[in-house]
Amino acid sequence: MQATRLTLMCHARTVAQKLARFPVDEPLEPDWQGAQGSRRHQFDGAALLLCGPELRTRQTAGLFGCDPQVVEALRDCDFGRWKGMRIGDLQKTEPLVLQQWLDDPASAPHGGESVAQLGERVAAWLTSLQGQSARIVAITHPFVIRAALTQVLQGACTNQIDVEPLATVELRFHGRWRLRLPGTDPEERR
Repeated sequence: MQATRLTLMCHARTVAQKLARFPVDEPLEPDWQGAQGSRRHQFDGAALLLCGPELRTRQTAGLFGCDPQVVEALRDCDFGRWKGMRIGDLQKTEPLVLQQWLDDPASAPHGGESVAQLGERVAAWLTSLQGQSARIVAITHPFVIRAALTQVLQGACTNQIDVEPLATVELRFHGRWRLRLPGTDPEERR
């Protein structure tokens, strides 16, 4: 039985990330916007290129020169009324509410999606991939990647995982999901 190979990639940097703001449906920073097809060969051989519905994930997929399949399950966490707000401002104006959200995965004081709800959505999507003998590349968001890692690592705290722009994580399913951190050896990439 062939393994399911899933590479998760965080979208390229946006102004909201640079300013430590909760995201809105913003474009990539201008220096990335003209790089269409610039990473065309990075994932040669991938059977499927997927991305979330937001502009920043679709633009990042464009770096690979392919038309991605947009997957709703890869959308970013819904931060409700916090969209566009600076985290530093929330620390000043709503420190207890922010702390409640950070401490309680079921909490959604912003009126959007809780971390637990995000985790359930991502877990269902991962389950749907099990048994596919395919190499899949999914361009998504830091919170979605954290949720996937939490599912694979069975309970690691999502707020303790940093996902940098254009970072990739590879997951393989062969009876159970395993986290694989690819090295630079070409033989290990197969």
